[in-house]
Parts: sequence; structure tokens; C-alpha cells
Amino acid sequence: MAFTERSRVVEKQGRELTGWPGALFAGVLLVAVVATLGLRSILWIEALAPAVTSLVFTLGAATAGLALLCRRNQTRTLWFDVAGILTFVGVAVSVLIEPDQMVRLVTLSDQPD
Repeated sequence: MAFTERSRVVEKQGRELTGWPGALFAGVLLVAVVATLGLRSILWIEALAPAVTSLVFTLGAATAGLALLCRRNQTRTLWFDVAGILTFVGVAVSVLIEPDQMVRLVTLSDQPD
């Protein structure tokens, strides 16, 4: 029976966890916040949410790409976890976007502001 095999559980208890997974996630979020503050001075306020969503999805894709390049299984799982969290944050921010905001970000308008 597979559920009675406890050798994997016993192996994990002997290892010490370091604090770098939290530091990695905090670093990725810090990059997102700094980029958001930079975008805030460039874009108008209505275009900020679609730009932040695109930024978070891009960071999540880059993190998943780094996870694919990583060779060790433990580190690879961590990078995939961070990529999944960033994707979830991107989905949560995209809920706040109105469709016309996204259209204004993508299309050019001939009307003066």
C-alpha cells in the first residue's frame, strides 16, 4: 500500500529549512512593487491595473522558465510555487480590470487627452 510507506516523510523531517524561499518570494514581489511604482509615473491611472497584471504574469512566466532551467528537484519545486503564486496574484488583479480599460491600453486613439 502506497499510503503506508513513510520513508519519504521520515527523510524530510531530518532536513533543516533555510529562510531563502521566503527571501526569494519577497525579492520577486519587491521587483513587482518597484516596477509598479515606475509604471505609475509613466502611465495614466486607468492603465495601471492592466499593466500591473501583465507585469505579474510576465514575472510568473520568467520564474517558471527559471524553474525549468534548475536541475535540483527541491529548488525547482520552490520556483514553480513562486510562479504559481505570481499567476494567482495576476488573476486576482485582473478581476479588478474593466474591459474598456484593457481596450484603451491596447488600441491607439485619435482623440486628444
